[in-house]
Amino acid sequence: MSAEPARAYFGIGEVLVQLQDEFPDVSVSKIRFLETEGLIQPARSPSGYRRFAAADVDRLRYILTAQRDRYLPLRVIKDQLDAVEDEDGPGGRGASPLTRRELLEATGLDEAALAELEDFGLVRRNGRHYGPDALAAARAVVALGGYGVQARNLRVLRASAERETALIEQVVAPVLRQRSPGARDRARRTAREIAAIALRLHAALIEAALADAGFGDSRPARTDD
Repeated sequence: MSAEPARAYFGIGEVLVQLQDEFPDVSVSKIRFLETEGLIQPARSPSGYRRFAAADVDRLRYILTAQRDRYLPLRVIKDQLDAVEDEDGPGGRGASPLTRRELLEATGLDEAALAELEDFGLVRRNGRHYGPDALAAARAVVALGGYGVQARNLRVLRASAERETALIEQVVAPVLRQRSPGARDRARRTAREIAAIALRLHAALIEAALADAGFGDSRPARTDD
């Protein structure tokens, strides 16, 4: 007897059944609201019924997880999803998402270690897959582990990143409130530019702190003739 073929799409009620164990508060009205806000775009049957692909369900799971575990507002979640699509779409520079097994193989982590990183918020999934940011974070944690730094000690870095992101959101909020075309794109570019400057400032502050602690660059300062 042949196996039942995989479903190409699901109705909204079937999607609800798939998500309710993990997200008990999800409802049909919630899913419809997310569609109204532009976070999901399910296809429609000729009779007008919503048709959710597996990718749509994964996207919903990512949105609901970001709301529940990271307390992110919907506009921020949408920006993140749009950024991933921009990078992975035609002409984009993004990398293909990784499965859990692929991430483990790429980093040398085992299941327990990866689960710990997820619990600490250091590695995050996009639906059931992991993006380039998750791979970079996991590799950085592994590298720090070589110096004896444990994952639980890195939660302070995650908290710092979240505070810096909140600051950037405050700065670009007036741009997002504009009704003019392209406002969201301008806000995204501005946020990226501010983030790059903040990273330079962060590096400079660490260098200064290392110098104060006696771990500064030991090379003699250059003097002009």
